Amino acid sequence: MIPLSVKMRPDKLDDFVGQTHFMYEGSLFYNSIKNKTFGSAVFFGPSGTGKTTLARIVAREMDADFHELNASVSGTKELKEILDKAKLKFFGLQKERTYLYVDEFHRWNKLQQDSLLKALEEGSVRFIGSTTENPYFAINNAILSRVGHVYEFFRLSQDEIKIILRRALEDSERGLGSLHLKYDEKALDALADMASGDARVALDALSFIADNVSESQTINLQIVQEAMQRKTFFYDKGEDKYNLLSALQKSIRGSDPDAAVHYLVRLIEGGADIMMIGRRLLVIASEDIGMAYPSAVSIVTACVQAATMVGYPEARINLSQAVILLASCPKSNSCISAFERALHDIKHKETGDVPLHLKCSHYSGAEKRGIGIGYKYPHEFGGYVKQQYLPDNLYKENVRYYLPTENGSEAAFKKFLEGLRNRDEGNHKG
Repeated sequence: MIPLSVKMRPDKLDDFVGQTHFMYEGSLFYNSIKNKTFGSAVFFGPSGTGKTTLARIVAREMDADFHELNASVSGTKELKEILDKAKLKFFGLQKERTYLYVDEFHRWNKLQQDSLLKALEEGSVRFIGSTTENPYFAINNAILSRVGHVYEFFRLSQDEIKIILRRALEDSERGLGSLHLKYDEKALDALADMASGDARVALDALSFIADNVSESQTINLQIVQEAMQRKTFFYDKGEDKYNLLSALQKSIRGSDPDAAVHYLVRLIEGGADIMMIGRRLLVIASEDIGMAYPSAVSIVTACVQAATMVGYPEARINLSQAVILLASCPKSNSCISAFERALHDIKHKETGDVPLHLKCSHYSGAEKRGIGIGYKYPHEFGGYVKQQYLPDNLYKENVRYYLPTENGSEAAFKKFLEGLRNRDEGNHKG
């Protein structure tokens, strides 16, 4: 039986859903396909985001011979057969190019990947490779330099998944329209959200539900929970996920790792995806820890990236590490406070222009306008020299936006800055 996710693949460019950062009407990507000038490319991103679907649409729109291989089950022999046929078509009477799509291209070793080089150089083959791995690590540089374009696919948004699910529910030819399924809107929201940006997961879960509900049943939250084997309490009370995210941040801010882990578990068990949690943790790393432990943002970024790579259930370990680290760190909100103070002045004060000695002077005529004159290069003075950096009005007010705390590493930054200011004042008095 053909999976619903396969049956519902769009076959026209305008029916494709998602990846609007490069695929939209009027974009260079879109126009290159419509103008039949699309060349070779690498599609990079998570499963279920449309890489295979878009590759097939490209080949169809280009009216080209199309071959598809999966690198996990195909090798050099199958590739050579396709390349030999493509060469005959291209250099023979047909003058026809061949599009070759290789799914999971990163699974081929260097020798297998390099088998494509000659065909790419000759132009007999246009190549699209898809990979869930970072292509700059997983694909040979020689291939990347000849392909030219790497398009990153992002997980689909909840709204984009809902568009795909509605199409499946309404399409009577390829989808489930003939079943006239009844469903709650919240159930559809839950299914779209719990699919974590993967259209394949969403559609196949919907198919499983459709195959096993009775005609009298309405698809509700309980049925979705059963199909996905995950709790759906977020959708019983719409603000729950935001309450839990808020409680997570406030527990971290309050240096309570036990409470923070508690809310993390509730978020994960409630169906929160990795990026929803990860985005909040990255904000916390700068907003609540900041200069008190500057390395926090790097460590949390690594944890979130690791969580994204391994996926659930193991991702919970990476997220737990990030949460415990943040809760156990010294705290400082000086970064966000400095920004807010500066923003207030920008909005409510006449701050003045950039001082002349700080303006860009790398062009002829700058010196005649007084630009760049008098600028002191700090490295020529041992790393620091007193001079004016703020616009005149703010400099005269002696404004201070960054007010460092005594917490953690920030105490050292505070001591350093105060030392410079004390030195300047001493020199001034002298």
